[in-house]
Amino acid sequence: MKRNGLEKNEEIVKQKNNSLPIKTLIAILADHLHVPANQIRLEPCPTGKFNTTYFVAGIDRPLVLRIAPPDDPSQVLFYEYRMMRQEPGLHAEIQAHTDVPIPTIIAHDSSHKKIDRDYLIMEKMPGIPISDHPGLSRRHINNILHQVGRALKQVHAIQGRQYGYVGEHKPMESQKDWTSAFVIMWNKLLDDIEGCGGYSADQATYMRHLLDKHIKLFDRKVPASLLHMDVWAQNILADNEGNMTCLLDWDRALWGDPEIEFAVLDYCGISEPPFWEGYGSNRDTSSEAEVRQLFYLLYELQKYIFIRQVRYQSPSRAAQYRRQSLELARQLG
Repeated sequence: MKRNGLEKNEEIVKQKNNSLPIKTLIAILADHLHVPANQIRLEPCPTGKFNTTYFVAGIDRPLVLRIAPPDDPSQVLFYEYRMMRQEPGLHAEIQAHTDVPIPTIIAHDSSHKKIDRDYLIMEKMPGIPISDHPGLSRRHINNILHQVGRALKQVHAIQGRQYGYVGEHKPMESQKDWTSAFVIMWNKLLDDIEGCGGYSADQATYMRHLLDKHIKLFDRKVPASLLHMDVWAQNILADNEGNMTCLLDWDRALWGDPEIEFAVLDYCGISEPPFWEGYGSNRDTSSEAEVRQLFYLLYELQKYIFIRQVRYQSPSRAAQYRRQSLELARQLG
């Protein structure tokens, strides 16, 4: 089942109380970069507003400052809390084992000594998000999707020993198999949704039992592959010739079954034929895989219940996502 990427825009939310004094941020940059503060200029980045992002100019090379949202677990999904903390290690791992274009992280800080947020400083990559790129033809888009497929194939070849969200933000206990990890992820997501009133207790219980009913279909041997989990048009940069210049935003990454990545790609309109040509192998299309795909799609879709209910404070839109999720679940029931 394919979904377009429109709903991804629902996730781009400016966090409350996210403003910080520009003088403070410039002082932080001056300290890390060893340059005079009066040289530094900051320009707000219009995309990717889960974090507060600034372009840094006035120095010898263009940089980006990314600042995490306020440290409030009630406003974020379980895996989003402090998730920036895993990015430096992930970037180093990807740069060591692939040729995927990603920015080098120059500095990062989660001590909260200078500001009460996690932040990182990284190089500014060339290109424009393809969601906003004015000059891309269909041929260009196809070439970019091919390159995204090739990039993710390399990333998925990076394998760990533990499954789940195992980064420095520690939102769950790592697991020795994917089935156990996904059960924890599924139930933690439902905890978040039920906790904010997005699901009633009965609806959450129904969703929990639904996975229990089909859990044997997940019990198979899969590697603990590194998964991006947020590949959509705004996180893909491209130049005017239709070449991917960067794959951004690795903070939602997890380790597990590539099939769950494919479901997110379906949802975001990325898994077109050129993507699969670049990826170099076909996905499982068995009836068992189709059931797993619906669960993985639900894992992506249900989060918008929480996002709309909590971060947008829009119960009516949360209700729309709830209806969509329950309708999709009925296909499994």
